[in-house]
Amino acid sequence: MSTLQLSPGDTHDLAIPKITRTTLALYAGASGDHNPAHIDIDACDAVGIPDVFTHGMLSMAYLGRLLTGWVPQDRIRGYRVRFAAITPVNSTPVCRGTVTKVEGGLAHLDLTMSLPDGTVTLRGSAVVSTD
Repeated sequence: MSTLQLSPGDTHDLAIPKITRTTLALYAGASGDHNPAHIDIDACDAVGIPDVFTHGMLSMAYLGRLLTGWVPQDRIRGYRVRFAAITPVNSTPVCRGTVTKVEGGLAHLDLTMSLPDGTVTLRGSAVVSTD
């Protein structure tokens, strides 16, 4: 296995296609997560939510796609996320990873998913092996 070249300050971005109602319905079917907040605008309206919004685990999967598109999957030693805000339907978020530190054969990454207005909806971190 070759050395993975990562340096502090390196970044990698992934633009997510528009998250549509169809995206949410397909994810609900695939995941088994049929929470009305993600697929039923009438149920949202009944509790004062203006529209459906993205499943948290779908957002996490997009951030995971950023990570595995950047580094080989077998190099990932840890991956964590924290949900910071709702990702609304019809949004086009961008995922970004930034190398914060490399030492002892490990690179530490900060990960975010942000909306076009700058709102961060998901914050995460990962540790990957560089050796």
